[in-house]
Amino acid sequence: MATQIMAMSARPGLAERLHRVTDLAGRIPVSFLALIMRIALAAIFIKSGMTKLANFDITISLFQDEYMVPLLPPAVAAVMATITELGCASLILAGFGTRFAALPLLGLTFVIEVFVYPENWVEHLTWASMLLFLVTQGAGKLSFDHLIRKALERRWGYAA
Repeated sequence: MATQIMAMSARPGLAERLHRVTDLAGRIPVSFLALIMRIALAAIFIKSGMTKLANFDITISLFQDEYMVPLLPPAVAAVMATITELGCASLILAGFGTRFAALPLLGLTFVIEVFVYPENWVEHLTWASMLLFLVTQGAGKLSFDHLIRKALERRWGYAA
């Protein structure tokens, strides 16, 4: 009986287990999270851009008949969206100019949400959250941005 009581008291309580789990989760490097977000965003936007390129005549028709983005002619909007998706997503994937590359995609996400598919707000909020994370936190250590920053620090003593 005394052995059972000692064994029960040796087991960690719920609060201690929760603390261990949250402590373990807190050890996940932000750079790893940034890399996962960069890959996810690149997959989304590169796929969209490649779909537009696959048949650009259909893309222009979609911009004319379905998307109806205000202020821009459909062909101009289609070209701008395609270049933004492919170019910025590629930069984000490489972690090169990540903070700046995320801004146009954030703008594109806003336009899609407001003018094209407002009913998909949950998906767009997810994209915007990841993009805002990259704008505020950067690409992390697994990126060209980090390599460039380190080179600048070594060369000119620059520390940001």
